Amino acid sequence: MRCPSCAHLESRVTDSRTSATGDSIRRRRECETCGERFTTYERLDRTMPLLVKKDGRREAWDREKLIAGLRTACQKLPVPLAEVERVADEVEQVLLESSEKEVTTHRIGEEVMKRLSNLDPVAYVRFASVYRSFRDVQEFVLELERLKKEGA
Repeated sequence: MRCPSCAHLESRVTDSRTSATGDSIRRRRECETCGERFTTYERLDRTMPLLVKKDGRREAWDREKLIAGLRTACQKLPVPLAEVERVADEVEQVLLESSEKEVTTHRIGEEVMKRLSNLDPVAYVRFASVYRSFRDVQEFVLELERLKKEGA
């Protein structure tokens, strides 16, 4: 694995941990040349379905985009990164189990919101406000009232 600091190819693994779902391995590495420590993730290379955007464009699945959106929704909230990654893992698993070749971004957004509503209500509202593109304050208030009724 190439060192991100000095680009040397030799590093040694100092720690390996399997994810809670068992589908990835997190490895801490140390460069043998400069001593820089960095983290790598090892995952099974699976074929994810293509995403169909609202305007009909097709795009390849990008886990990092999902995690970035989740991290933005959870910013300054007591939500550990491990939980954000767990949500991403669960959404990916749903997509893989569906065996579909293409999936709409609408479906992915619904899967994410389902999990965020159980994880943190503020993160859910943040994500929903961007995802659902509320046109005015009234739509936002209606969503908050629905959330309150569900007991979140």
